[in-house]
Formats: sequence, C-alpha cells, structure tokens
Amino acid sequence: MDSIAELINKIGQKAKSASESLRIAGTEQKNNSLMSIARLIEENKQLILDANSLDIESAKNNNIDDALLDRLMLNDERLDGVIESLIQVSKLDDPIGNTSAFIERPSGIKIGKMMVPLGVIGMIYESRPNVTVDAAALCIKSGNAIILRGGSEAINSNMAFYSCIKKGLDEAGLNPDSVQLIETTDREAVSELVSASDYVDAIIPRGGKGLIRNVSKNAKVPVIKHLDGVCHTYLDKEADSQKGIDIAFNGKTRRYGVCNATETLLIHKDFDSNALLKLIDLFIQKGVEIRGCEKSQHISSAIKKASEHDWEEEYLAPILSMKIVDSVDEAISHINTYGSAHTDAIVTENDKHSKKFLSEVDSSSVMVNASTGFADGFEYGLGAEIGISTGKFHVRGPVGLEGLTSQKYIVMGDGQIRP
Repeated sequence: MDSIAELINKIGQKAKSASESLRIAGTEQKNNSLMSIARLIEENKQLILDANSLDIESAKNNNIDDALLDRLMLNDERLDGVIESLIQVSKLDDPIGNTSAFIERPSGIKIGKMMVPLGVIGMIYESRPNVTVDAAALCIKSGNAIILRGGSEAINSNMAFYSCIKKGLDEAGLNPDSVQLIETTDREAVSELVSASDYVDAIIPRGGKGLIRNVSKNAKVPVIKHLDGVCHTYLDKEADSQKGIDIAFNGKTRRYGVCNATETLLIHKDFDSNALLKLIDLFIQKGVEIRGCEKSQHISSAIKKASEHDWEEEYLAPILSMKIVDSVDEAISHINTYGSAHTDAIVTENDKHSKKFLSEVDSSSVMVNASTGFADGFEYGLGAEIGISTGKFHVRGPVGLEGLTSQKYIVMGDGQIRP
C-alpha cells in the first residue's frame, strides 16, 4: 500500500499530465463536459442525497456545530443550485487564449498579453460538498487541472459528486485526471499536497482559521487565501429606515453559516430610533442573540454586553454584535480595525458618505445599500466561485474564471533584431 507521500506524488503526476492537455482543450469540449456533469448530477440526485445523509448522521454523532452542519447539508434545492452553477459556468466566455490589444514599439515589434491557465490547483476545503463541483467546474472551464481535498465530514457526499465529474469528463473526451479527489481522510495528505511544488501551481484553502493558518505556514507554493468573514453593515444617519431594516436583517439571518453573513451591525447615533427598535425586535423574534456596546445596551434590555473579542468574531451562528458610532469615520475605522477584509456594507442616501465608505473601507467587497449576502461568485455573474480571496495578490474577492488565469507576453515581429 502506498504511503501518503507516494499517493500525493502519483496524483500530482497525473494532474500535471492532464493539465497539459486541458490547457489546449477547446471551449466546446470543456462546456460539453460541464453539461454532462450537470446531467449526471440530475440523474443521480437520490444517490448524492443518500451519501449526504450518511455524512449528516456521522456529523451529528460527532457533535459538529450547527454552522458546519448547515454547510454540509444537501437537499433538492441546493442540488438544483449546483446544477444551475454548472450551466452558468458553461455559458461564460472562455478567457483562455484571449489577447489584449497589441502595442507597437519603435522597433516595429508588437506586444500583447495572452490569458493562460495557472496549471494545477490544489483545493483544500471543509464541510461544503458543493465546493467539489464549483471548484471542478471553474478549473475545467479555465483549463486548470485540480486536486481536491475535502473534509472528512463530507467524504461520502464528495465521492458521490466526484463520480459524476469523472464520468462527465470522460463523456466529453477530456482526461478524467483533470479533476482528482484525494479519497483518504488522513490529515497528512494536506501537508503533502501543500508541499508538492513539483506539480501544484497554487493552493486554495477554504475553511476555518486553523486550516488557513496551517496551510499558509507550511505551503511551498503560492496560496490564494479565503479567510474568515467578519462582515459589517453600517446604518448611516441618512439611511432610508426601511432599507436599513431589510438589509441588516437579511445580511444576518438569510443564512448564519456562510462567510458573507453580517456579524457586526454598526449604527449611527442619529439613525431612526423607531426603526432601530423594530430591527432589534425582529432579531429577537428570529432568535438572534445581540451583544452590544454600552450605548446599544441602553436601547434594549435584551442586548447583552459585548466583549472586545466580539468585534473580531465570525460567529457563523445566530449571534450579532452591535455598536453605536458617532460618525461614518468611526464606522470605517472600526471596520478596518476589526474586520477581515471580506465584505462590508453601508446603508445611506448620502452620496458623499457612500463614496467615502467605498474608497476608505479596505475590503475585497464594499457595498452601498445592499445586503452583504450578495458577496458570492454566482451573484457577481461568475457562474460560481472557487473561494473569496481576502488577500491582495494575485486576485481579490470572489475567485472565478479570470482569477484562475495568468498572462504571458506575446511578441510579434517581422525579422527585427535588437541592436
């Protein structure tokens, strides 16, 4: 039996070989594979749901927390979403081979840039089995081979999806090794994968802080980080009251266990007091625990005292921190101090305040009068996302097709030589 190191070495070799053929595959062939995968998932819905039920049962027996359980769970609606994301990715323009406008230099040579795949992507993720399909779809369309290493809690669901992906690739005449799933749950596989610099061109970790830290510390290849989502919604003094209620409530309660959920609500001291009381009541009725600053505690006895730690916490649960601020500047300062550079929103009818917020909040997505829940590759028109990069190199925000590409210079000449 192969050791973990030998297993990753073999997988890496296959991925490298597959990437060489996938990078030159035609758009139609890649799209055909995505549509085949979509059809196979539709045909095997019950098999996938049965596999997911095994994971759910095991997770409950292991007392997995509610946020991870929500991320793990599949149902008909979520499977329909997976299928729709495949269809959407197939409809997107293929970036591979696109060239920029050529610039002619004094020597007569013409210089442009061509978009090319990164090569082989290593994807390490927890809980969410839909990531198996989203990541595979984006990599196939962008000409990248991918090695998937999902969490042990989702192994049965991931295997069920993987069987559809392999068959879909084969039906389209693409190398099935273009997408590979590491089937062992041994944690050593992660260490070996992030060190496989001979085969892997980029690592994308998607999960908790511990996973991200471990991968970032030990990786020997570039890492596209998907850090935690400490997202804020700020209700300005010139906010439309109803917009403020709707946006703040949706941002927090649409789904608790997602990285784009609002975790801290900032409220200007002069925001409509009646609207604020209504919003607090809605949260309480929904079962959301509110932890607030001293000023916010004076508004409602239901608000518990927030600690310093609460301002930097990604709850992924029905818990919300709340702070009353004196100005838009104080809101921006709080966000840039405690946020995770994921997604932050302002609700205001003041154009000057919205422009200030957009320019000064240093996050990968900054929103005006919209729920933080929109920070998603599908909602951004990317078809799907392989993650949301909170770093600044080489891509930022939801990572779609273009985020999985690089560029090379193209130089056209007609016999020129350099003196």
